[in-house]
Amino acid sequence: YFSLLFFLAFSFGASAWGGFVTSVYKEPWYSMLTKPEFNPPDYIFPSIWIVLYVSMAFAAWLIWINPKKTEKVIYIYFIHLLVNASWSVVFFALHQIFLALVVIVIILLLVLWLIKLYYPINKISAFIMVPYVGWLCFAFTLNLNILLLN
Repeated sequence: YFSLLFFLAFSFGASAWGGFVTSVYKEPWYSMLTKPEFNPPDYIFPSIWIVLYVSMAFAAWLIWINPKKTEKVIYIYFIHLLVNASWSVVFFALHQIFLALVVIVIILLLVLWLIKLYYPINKISAFIMVPYVGWLCFAFTLNLNILLLN
C-alpha cells in the first residue's frame, strides 16, 4: 500500500500546486471576469477535484500493481499530472484564458489516451477515469464561455 500513498501524494502534490497558484493569483482578476450563468460557486471546485485526484491516483495505482503494466502508461500519467497542474498557472497566474483552453484540450487528450492504455490492463482503472473526462468537458465549456464573455 506504500505505492498507493505514493500515487496519492503525487496527485495531491499537483493539486496543492494548482491550489497555491489559484489562491495567490486568482483575485482580483477572476472576480472581475464575466462568467456564464452555469458557473458553479467557488467552493464546488475543491470538492470535485479532491474526488477526482483520489480517483485518478487509485486508477494509476491499480495499473501500477498489475503485472501487465508498461512504464509508458505510468510516464503518461505523470505527464498528465504536470499538464493538469499547469492549467492553474496559465489561467490564474498568467491570465491567459485562451491558452488555458488549449491546456484543457491537452489534458483531455492525455486522459483519453490513459483510458485507452488502461483498458487492456485493468478495466476498472479505465472506468474510474470516465468522470474525470466528464469534468474536463465541463471545464472546457466553462473556460470557453469565459473566453467568449471576456
